[in-house]
Amino acid sequence: MLKVLKWLFILLIVAIAGVAIWGYAPDIEPSELQAQYGQPPSRFIELPNGQSVHIRDEGPRDAPAILLIHGSNASLHTWQGWVDDLKRDYRVVRYDQPGHGLTGAQIKGDYSTEAFRDTGAEVMNALGINRYVVAGNSMGGWVAWNIALTYPQRVAGLVLVDSSGAPEAKPTKIPIGFRLAQSAAVRPILKIFTPRSIIEQSLQQSVADPSKVTPEMVDLYWKLLRHPGNREATVARGDFPRKPADAVEFAGLTMPSLILWGKKDTLIPLPNATWFARQLPNDTLVTYDDLGHIPMEEDPERTVSDFRAWLEKAGLNQAATATTQSGSSRAAADVAEGPTSNGAAQQER
Repeated sequence: MLKVLKWLFILLIVAIAGVAIWGYAPDIEPSELQAQYGQPPSRFIELPNGQSVHIRDEGPRDAPAILLIHGSNASLHTWQGWVDDLKRDYRVVRYDQPGHGLTGAQIKGDYSTEAFRDTGAEVMNALGINRYVVAGNSMGGWVAWNIALTYPQRVAGLVLVDSSGAPEAKPTKIPIGFRLAQSAAVRPILKIFTPRSIIEQSLQQSVADPSKVTPEMVDLYWKLLRHPGNREATVARGDFPRKPADAVEFAGLTMPSLILWGKKDTLIPLPNATWFARQLPNDTLVTYDDLGHIPMEEDPERTVSDFRAWLEKAGLNQAATATTQSGSSRAAADVAEGPTSNGAAQQER
């Protein structure tokens, strides 16, 4: 009996060691990641708070400006299909949010709504772009509509792509990676234990057609998550409360808005889209029967075509970007002053 118990104990130790080796994924040196994912047109800018941010700024400098904001645990690369199309006619800016991609951890460990919101606004201010269309996916949509609420005079148009923040609808299914990040028991080990297979499964659960999740796509998400500070940020974001969207605040938004949504999104289901559509007075709602949570990555050609058509219909394909020094100064003042009341925003318009 003792011999049997001894062998069972040895097998248990071997199994535990095997699981540890399988899932052990240390941080990757920033220089190695930059060599792979940070080549031109990538560059880094420093914001007034000292935060270094990885950005890509492409297209004609005098063209209408568009700011693209990625979702949780993604990066600026999620928009590549859109940028390849849009940069011919628009100035397209995208960046890795703090705690993501090559930007790495937020300099003060601040993952509040205000910190995410102001990072986006300050990126555009640093580039001297005073007015722009802002588009965001998932958490990036939450950042985008918070920018629109706080700096409405800067936002020419608002685009929500499977955006988070609506107060009513709940997920029907949460990808495994998100579930693990929400687990108090698992969160401490996520800083070193991140199996590639978990990232692959989470991506497959986020799209309508799992075959669209390629090995290169999995590697991109998995490796950038292992930039020093990013996994800690994933855990820390859960400790900062998020205020849901408010119908009264949204009633003050008068810029044109576009809502793009995959009907097979189980993380942020379609009722979220209908909530946003009810609140935004100048909305255009486009849904996709065969797409999921990241439609711009699942089918960039179709989704960017709908985005382009909306820009033209709304007259935003000719909107002024005001990149002059006076425009840059006004943008700096907007960021410094902080939120503008909806009443004041309406009067400005």
